[in-house]
Amino acid sequence: RTPGDAQKLHDSGATAVPFDLASGSFDDLDDDYDLVLNFAVRRSTDDDFEQEMVTGAEALGLLMQRCRRARAFFHCSSTAVYRPPGDRPAREGDPLGDHHGSQLPTYSIGKIVAEGVARSGARALGLPTVIARLGVPYGSVWGWPTRQLEDIAAGRPLVVHPTDPMLFSPIHEQDIVDQLGALVASAAVPATVVNWGGDEAVRMQEWCALMGDLVGTQPVSRTSDRAFRGAPVDARKRTAITGPTRVPWREGMAALVADWLALREQENGAPA
Repeated sequence: RTPGDAQKLHDSGATAVPFDLASGSFDDLDDDYDLVLNFAVRRSTDDDFEQEMVTGAEALGLLMQRCRRARAFFHCSSTAVYRPPGDRPAREGDPLGDHHGSQLPTYSIGKIVAEGVARSGARALGLPTVIARLGVPYGSVWGWPTRQLEDIAAGRPLVVHPTDPMLFSPIHEQDIVDQLGALVASAAVPATVVNWGGDEAVRMQEWCALMGDLVGTQPVSRTSDRAFRGAPVDARKRTAITGPTRVPWREGMAALVADWLALREQENGAPA
C-alpha cells in the first residue's frame, strides 16, 4: 500500500494488488496462481489475540483455499516459535513456546497457530506446502540489525538479557533470495517444515560490536529480563535442501553498514 514500494514492484514487472487479509475477502484475486509466497506478518505490542487469529491464522487458511490450484504454497514462519532459552541450536522437532512474549505478546503464539493452519491446509486441500522458520533476516538497510545500527549511532542503549548468551542465526538477503527456489521445490503433503537461518550462530552483542567499530561508535547496553532470548537454529535440514549459505555474517553486516552510511550521506546532501 506504500506508493514508493508499489512503484518499485511495478518497475520490476510485478503487478501490485492491495487487499486486506483481515477481511477474509479475496475478491480482487483470481484463483489461478502457479505459486504462492506468503510473507504476511503482524507485529504488535498489544495483546489482541483475537486480531492475531483473524489476520495470521484465519486469513492464511482462506488464502490457501483460494489458491488451492497452485503447484506450491510457501509460508514464511519464524524461529520465534521455539521455546526459550535458545543456547542450543533448535531442530525442527524441538518444543515450541512463547519466545517473543516479553515484547510482542501475540507474535509467537500467532506464528505457531498459523503453522498449524498451514499444515492442515496442505493435507485438506492436497496443496504442496513448505513452512520456513525464518531466523534474523537482514540486508541493505533493513531488518533488526539495521534498527540496532541506528541505535548505536544515536547512542541509544541496546537491550540485552542478563543471563542469556543471545545467540541467533542471521541470514543475509542474498542468501534468502538464492535459497527461495530450492525451498519452494521442497513443498510437499504433509507440509515440509524447515529452519531458515544462516549457517553461523552469532551473539547479538558480537555483530553490534562489529557495526559499532565500522561507524566509530561503541555500543552501549542495558540489561532487562524483557530482552529477547537467543534463538539459534540447526541448519542441517535446510542445508540438505538449499546448500550452505554464501554470505558470512561479518561480510553481510559490513555491507549493511556501508549501505546505511551511503544512504545517510545522500539524505544529508553529500555525495555517496
